[in-house]
Amino acid sequence: MFAVIKAGAHQYRVQEGDTLRVDLLKGNVGDKVTFDKVLMVGGAKMKVGAPLVGGAKVEATIKEQARDPKVVIFKYKRRKNYKRTRGHKQPITLVEINKITGA
Repeated sequence: MFAVIKAGAHQYRVQEGDTLRVDLLKGNVGDKVTFDKVLMVGGAKMKVGAPLVGGAKVEATIKEQARDPKVVIFKYKRRKNYKRTRGHKQPITLVEINKITGA
C-alpha cells in the first residue's frame, strides 16, 4: 500500500517503513506526526482525492531534526569591485512512515 502526501510545499509518494526528508516540522525526536493532506491512496483499491482523500491519514515518527548541506550564494559583477558571499543551510526533518490509513 502506498500514499501520496503533501508536506509543506512538496508532494511525496510514501510506503510503510520509508524514511523521508521533509521541510522542518515542529517536534522532538521520537514524536508522532500525522499527515492529513493525503492526495491518493494506492493498493488493492486505489482512491484518488479531489483534491484530498477524505478520512485518509499517514502516521510517522520524527527520527532526526537536521540541516541540509550548505548552499553557497555568490554574487559578482565584473569590473565593479562587487563580490558578495552568503551561505544557507535549510532545516529539515527526517521522518519514518509507520502507518497508512485509507478510509
